Amino acid sequence: MDATELVLVLNSGSSSIKYQLLEPDSGIVAASGLVERIGEDDGRIEHVADGVTTEHRGPVADHTAGLRLIFDTFAETGHDLTEQGVRAVGHRVVHGGEVFYEPTLVDDAVLASIRDLASLAPLHNPANALGIESARALLPGVAQVAVFDTAYFHDLPSAARTYAIDTKVAAAQGIRKYGFHGTSHEYVSGVAARLLDRDPGEVNQIVFHLGNGASASAIRGGRPVDTSMGLTPLEGLVMGTRSGDIDPGIIAHLMRSADMTIDQVDTLLNRQSGLVGLAGVNDFRQLQRRIDDGDEAAALAYAVYIHRLRRYLGAYLIDLGVVDAIVFTAGVGENAAQVRADALAELSPFGIIVDPVANTAKNRAARRISPEDAPVAVLVVPTNEELAIARAAARLCG
Repeated sequence: MDATELVLVLNSGSSSIKYQLLEPDSGIVAASGLVERIGEDDGRIEHVADGVTTEHRGPVADHTAGLRLIFDTFAETGHDLTEQGVRAVGHRVVHGGEVFYEPTLVDDAVLASIRDLASLAPLHNPANALGIESARALLPGVAQVAVFDTAYFHDLPSAARTYAIDTKVAAAQGIRKYGFHGTSHEYVSGVAARLLDRDPGEVNQIVFHLGNGASASAIRGGRPVDTSMGLTPLEGLVMGTRSGDIDPGIIAHLMRSADMTIDQVDTLLNRQSGLVGLAGVNDFRQLQRRIDDGDEAAALAYAVYIHRLRRYLGAYLIDLGVVDAIVFTAGVGENAAQVRADALAELSPFGIIVDPVANTAKNRAARRISPEDAPVAVLVVPTNEELAIARAAARLCG
């Protein structure tokens, strides 16, 4: 592959950088990897190219050092990015606020705006900005393109995106439902329509993106009409470490009665809640082992998780009226057959049926797990946010 046809995709987290080097049109991945434990002494990179895995361990001081480690590993394995070049660098940015709702070429002003939006995504945007800053320094002259998680949901109907609080306060503080995982929801819903051999504009779908972070969307004719995450990624489904929906009065109660600061409450709800808060683990494999061993806390955590999924499913069935497909994606959605079965159990009166054999089959491809004659298609579609970002970056760069 010609290096100048490749796009480097970076997903910078608070202590990690995931990356892929790929050809946007074909989707062929030339290399991929992960730098983790940035800022710690036991940092690590795992780099995969041409079927060969290269691993290095040692301190990774910061995101610039992490990106330099990525570039050094590319050079070591035969693809020097600084010499051979790439077409563009695409960056996943979690929050675009009201400002960004299209893929955007990054300049100083755009980078500053991404940082300013950190108050809406404090766990994500600062790290995203660091990744962009480091890439700009290491690849001067190469187009840096920000692709925003919130973009797909920018034009939600007014009734779906509006919170029932004082309108002046909401306007002054930019408070509305933004939604997240939009790149995944858009990509997966497009693949689902093709799997059904239908135009996306003709298909009504409910998409469940279930990973450590989890979200649902209702999509009518190719456009989202509602989604579970809100102003921040905290609203909605029960997640690995996030609470999802709670009574907002709990926040005031904790501050008054438990003498917790707002930062402590924020940490509690974002990092110490969800499955880890209920059961002590957020890996579904560990959770299932604990359930099998009779752990009541784990069983309750799972029941709460499924209960919330079904609540959103019911709401979106009513929102859409007619549903053609229910789609599961991301780590849990793609791999946890029991979650899919329990989320859709006893819904045959609504035309929703899961074929137990198809559901449990070892298959990583996009596939149907409902009977062919079932009124609602139940699908499993692997997400590919990196490919979607690469294609967005390539389009923007002509």
